[in-house]
Amino acid sequence: MTRFYKIIASPVGALTLVAGESGLMAVLWENDKPERVHVGAVVEDARHPTLLETARQLGEYFEGKRTMFELALDFVGTPFQRQVWTALLDIPYGETRSYGQLAETLGRPAAARAVGAANGRNPISIITPCHRLVGANGDLTGFAGGLDNKRFLLSLEAAAGQATT
Repeated sequence: MTRFYKIIASPVGALTLVAGESGLMAVLWENDKPERVHVGAVVEDARHPTLLETARQLGEYFEGKRTMFELALDFVGTPFQRQVWTALLDIPYGETRSYGQLAETLGRPAAARAVGAANGRNPISIITPCHRLVGANGDLTGFAGGLDNKRFLLSLEAAAGQATT
């Protein structure tokens, strides 16, 4: 299966977008650890339709004009990881949940650590909003893009939410 990539500039640094035949597979951070998300061999394609649409929607998100993404997502992971990543999509823009709250949502209240591990391997950063998960006491916890970027994304969403009300 051929996978394609495009690198875009953003307020949180260069992002590598990766698409396969079924949709967007990854949004990777500039300093992402190679072992965090395995995408396999990729071919650069700056004109790939999924990558162009992803770049457009991310641009709108960073401008505070988009609160939901409308993209075909192609999650590659274990069934539990895919369950966690799908549940992340249900956390509303501008809100946060704790790892424990998400575990409860999944019907697995004792799985907060497993939710955290799956969240850390989320391949489609920002669009699948892993930045919206916080510690039980509301503290910002580990984030593949770095805590400064997590803080930036949460502040962006909070500011945009205030501007629309």
